[in-house]
Amino acid sequence: MRDALRLIVVTDAGMVGARADGLGLVEVVEAAVGAGARSVQLRMKGASAREAADAARSLLPVVRGHGALLFVNDRADVAAAVGADGVHLGPDDVPVAAIRRAFGPDLLIGYSTDDPASAQAAEAAGADYLGCGAVFGTTSKDVGGEAIGLARLREVVAAVEIPVVGIGGVTVERAASVRATGAAGVAAIGAVMAAADPAEAVRGLLGA
Repeated sequence: MRDALRLIVVTDAGMVGARADGLGLVEVVEAAVGAGARSVQLRMKGASAREAADAARSLLPVVRGHGALLFVNDRADVAAAVGADGVHLGPDDVPVAAIRRAFGPDLLIGYSTDDPASAQAAEAAGADYLGCGAVFGTTSKDVGGEAIGLARLREVVAAVEIPVVGIGGVTVERAASVRATGAAGVAAIGAVMAAADPAEAVRGLLGA
């Protein structure tokens, strides 16, 4: 699990749609997992359950073909329906404990928090890993533009036993400093989705 979480590639349809090379979501994800990424999070804010399920089904053969994990953002029902490996939840989603009761021990659950006490509560409720950020600030997610910094990430890492992944403004140049906090790895959106060469970006992040 920790090895799989060295890098989570988080999808962004808008960034993919703006690519000059015309590569689609499946092609970008295939390049990423082919280069060594072992986790992909399908993030489709505002999409219907059917749209998310269709996208997840299109990614599953690619992700599984490279031995990687597929998480669906927010929607445990979609993750379970398509046979994805897990779901990633936020504070406004159905609580971790309720998802664990409903879907059992096999569905992997990630949870987003930058607060040590909330991190401990999520761990106790059954979360398998935590996403913590925005470490350096980000325009990819609605987090108010706040950068929590490496010190806060280090506090969250120290508060729990489960893996913690740093997210928010992560680049190849910054990845090593995130890992130095004790985090299991990083999650990247723009660094991969908008990269001229997604495969090279993944190799750079993993190398760092």
